[in-house]
Amino acid sequence: MRKYIKTAVLTVIAIISAACQRDFDLTYHEIVPLTVIEAELTPDGIRAGITRTTPMDEPMNRSLLTDAIVTLTDITDGVQYYLMADADGYFTDPTPGIEGHVYRLSVERNGEIFQAETTMYPPTEIIDIRFNWINMPYDQVAVLQGQFLDNPSVNGDCYWIKLYRNGEIYMWKELDDRSAVNGIGTFFTITTRRDTTEEDDDTVLFDGDIITMTIERISRSMHDYLEALQNDSNGPALFSGPRCLGYFTATSPSSASITFHPDDIPVFQ
Repeated sequence: MRKYIKTAVLTVIAIISAACQRDFDLTYHEIVPLTVIEAELTPDGIRAGITRTTPMDEPMNRSLLTDAIVTLTDITDGVQYYLMADADGYFTDPTPGIEGHVYRLSVERNGEIFQAETTMYPPTEIIDIRFNWINMPYDQVAVLQGQFLDNPSVNGDCYWIKLYRNGEIYMWKELDDRSAVNGIGTFFTITTRRDTTEEDDDTVLFDGDIITMTIERISRSMHDYLEALQNDSNGPALFSGPRCLGYFTATSPSSASITFHPDDIPVFQ
C-alpha cells in the first residue's frame, strides 16, 4: 500500500500543479442573462439561492432573488414543503433530508418553472487527513492528503471535496472512485510553499491555520457539472424547463480538520 501511495502522490502532484482549482467560485461565463439556482439539501434542511448571470461588461451582481415560489417535494413520501426566504435572501426549510429518498426542487418565477430531482446520499466516512512536505526544485510545498471509505462493490461513486481555511473556503475539487484502492479513496492537493513570502494570499498557510476538509457524495451529473465549470464551461443542464444554470444536491456532508504546524510536518520520502 505504501508503494502505491508514494506513486500516487508523485503522479497526482504533477496533475494538480497544472489543473487544481484553488477558489470556490462557481463562475458562469458570458451568455444572455439566465436564472441561476444553487441548492443543497442536508440533514440540517435545505437552502436555495437564486441569482441571475451578469454580462461580462457589467459589475458582478450576486444579489439573491426572492420573487419566486420554491417548493421541495419528498417524492418517496409524497410530502411537499414550501420554502421561505430568510433575512439573507436564501429560501430555506429546516426539515432534514432522509437518506435514500428522492427529492424534487421546483422554482417558479416570472411564469417559468425550473425543476431538478436527486436522491439523498448517505455520509462518507473520512479516515485520515494529513500534511506532507514535498521537495520541489523551487521550494518545499505542503501537500494535503485526505482518505475516505469508498464502497468497492459500487462503481461510479462521485464526490465533492471542499477545503476551508479558518472557516473560509480555500479550494474545492470534484472526483470519482476510479482512483480508489481496496475501498479507500484518496484526495491530494498542493497548498502552501515553505517560503510564505513567495506565496499569495489565495494559497498561503501560516502556523496555526485550521484546514477543514468536507466531503459530499454527489451524482455523476453533478460531478460532470463541476468538472465543466473547472474547464471554462457552464456545464450540462441540471434543471428541466427553460434554460437555467445551477444545481440541486441532496447529501450528508462529512468533515475533518487539521491544524497546520509547518515544523511538525514530515517530508515525504
